[in-house]
Parts: sequence; C-alpha cells; structure tokens
Amino acid sequence: MDFRFTEEEEKFREEVRSFIREQFASRSKEAKGWQTAFYFSFIRKLVEKGWTAVHWPKDYGGQDWPVMMQVVFNEEMAYHRAPRPDFMGLNIAGPAIIAYGTPEQKEHHLPPIVRQETLWCQGFTEPGAGSDLASLQTRAVEDGDYFIINGQKTFTTMAHFAHWCILLARTDPAAPKHRGISCFLVDMKTPGITVRPLIDMVGMHTLNEVFLDDVRVPRSALLGDKNQAWYQAAGRSLESERSAIGNSASARRLLEELAEYSNDVRGSDDLSVNPVLRQRLAEMAIEIEVGRMLSNRVAWLQSEGLPLGYMPSMVKLYHSELSQRLVNLGMQVLGLHGSLEKGSKWAQLQGRVARNYLVTVANTFGGGTSEIQRLVIATKGLGLPRETALTADFDKGAASVES
Repeated sequence: MDFRFTEEEEKFREEVRSFIREQFASRSKEAKGWQTAFYFSFIRKLVEKGWTAVHWPKDYGGQDWPVMMQVVFNEEMAYHRAPRPDFMGLNIAGPAIIAYGTPEQKEHHLPPIVRQETLWCQGFTEPGAGSDLASLQTRAVEDGDYFIINGQKTFTTMAHFAHWCILLARTDPAAPKHRGISCFLVDMKTPGITVRPLIDMVGMHTLNEVFLDDVRVPRSALLGDKNQAWYQAAGRSLESERSAIGNSASARRLLEELAEYSNDVRGSDDLSVNPVLRQRLAEMAIEIEVGRMLSNRVAWLQSEGLPLGYMPSMVKLYHSELSQRLVNLGMQVLGLHGSLEKGSKWAQLQGRVARNYLVTVANTFGGGTSEIQRLVIATKGLGLPRETALTADFDKGAASVES
C-alpha cells in the first residue's frame, strides 16, 4: 500500500492551507464562535471556492472529486481550527436526499445545502430511544395528502438555528420495531414545533429538545419509501466522508501544542526532560498516527466503492476514547493551569484543555456509545455470536449511528 497522497492531492492541500492562512489564521481573533459575522463571511468564501461539498456529484452542486480530496480538505480545516460548513446538511441530510430523494426534493434542497443557505438538524434520538434507536415512539399518521407528527426528540444539535430537520417517525406501530419507520424532511417553521435549549456542562447551547405537537407535513416531505427508513439509514452509502479524519488532525494539533508548552517550561519544573512525560507524549503521538491510518482506511474503502462494514464503528470508538486520553494527558502536562478557562490571565493554550476536558466527556456516548460500537465490532467484525436478545437489539440499534 502506498501511504503517500498523490501530487494532485498535495497541491490541493497547499491551496487549502494558503486559503486558511489568508482568510482565517491572520484574523482568528475575530472568530469568536458559530453564527457570527466572521463565520458567515468565511463560509461564503468556501462556497465561492466550491469547497463545501467537493465529493458530491456535480449534478448536485459538488465537484465530483475523489474521496481523498475531501479527506485532505477536512484534515486541513480541522488542524487549523477553521470554521466548518454545516455538518448535518452536508453529511447527513444531503447524502440521504441524494440517495433516496425525488427529483423535486433534490432540486429543492441540495443547492441551498451546497450554498449554505439552509442549515439542518437531525431528529433521530428520543428520551427513550438512543442506542436502541428502533424503539423510537414519535408517530406520523396519514391524513389525506399530509402526515400528522407527534412526539419528542432530544439532544438535537443546532435545532435552534436549523431551517430543516431530517426526522424519523413511526408510521406503522403494528410492525416489528425495526420496520414501520419513515423519514421526513420537516420545515422547522412548521406550526407545532417547539425547540427548548439543553445547556451542556461547558455552558454551551448546541443541544436542544424538540417537541412536535400535531405537526402537519405534506406527503412530499416523505424521503424514500414509507416504512423503510431503518434500512435506508443502515444502507446509506453516499456520505461525503465518514473517515473522521478531522479528529486525528485536531488531536495532532493539540499534541504539538502540549509538546511546545513542555519545551517552554524551564527551571525546576522543566517538563521537557521529565522521562514519564516524554514517554507519554511519544505514546500519544503513536496513538494519533494509528487513528489517522484507521481514518485513511475508511476513506480508501469509500474511494474503491467497497463496503465499510464495521470500520466506521472502529474509527468512531477509537477517536472517541483517544480524545479523552489526550485531554487527560493535557491536564497532567499543564498541572493546575489546566483547569483554568479562557479569559484567565493564567490560562495556558487559551484554556483549550480545560474546555476540551469537559467537551470530550460526551464523545463516548454521543453518536453511538462505546459499548454499542464494541458490539458492532464483535459481531460484524469478529463474527462473534449474538448471545442474547438484548445484544441483538443493541447491535441493530447501532446501524444508524455507525458514522
């Protein structure tokens, strides 16, 4: 196997780096968060470059470039901590519409996603249906040319900003739980939708509860075949990029900063010559490189049109737990400074370690718990039997969260 990127890919990498240096690095102090004037200005420039969906087919607004070009773009953006386009629209809703949408749905939704004119959220998880997503209870009942939806979704990322929601609801309550589920493209301005904030332990508002009370959506909002959403979700094959290469790049950037900090601490607390710390930093460098190789393997499978199997679960599990090990190491490197947040004059690395220490708590259950990922790897990857009905349900429930 040749681990090198092609000349074309490296040329594109340098182009992305130059763009980031010009448009972001020199103005990073202006980038104070999501949904700011600077954010929208930066994203508009990405749209003008045609980089928001480089792996999408040209018919749908993309560049129809190879998967590895998308990998290069994601890696550079993550490493430099540049503002990213809407993830849900480009990686969840858009690919699903490409795969299962009608010509009218594609024409209506895909161009605004590429141009970043519409933002999306994902209405999957419910208070009683997370890892076992097939237990969802939100109902959609046919009423002439409409469906009436009632239910509740939770942990819905960016629902308070989203224009549209890709939502799962049960359309046949008499069917086995993995059947009878349908997918809808729901306008978030539809009467009956209430969004309430869920403030996380960092004090950020990114998650929400979404309540649906007699929400009427037209039959044209149904994505794909009725009662087949479970299999559509499990079989989706057109995601822009499922390698999670950005996680490796972000981890590599933070590790480099920790090593630089260690070199800068001199005197009696000289960290650069501490044998235990040196070994732990070196070990972390190895783990991050392993994560990058796993991500590149997924990208290669995609580029060859091969089934991904259990690999997305392996990548998700590895990166989730790696992120927690990395920030734990960061806390030890920084000592008491590690607990200080951005804004304190004593905070190191802009308080990034303290913030990420809290943020990464959710990594091992958001998007599919580590236990679920291990069950998928055990059954699909190692061919181990499903010992109990509970294990079988969990394994099935993981199908929608493998990415």
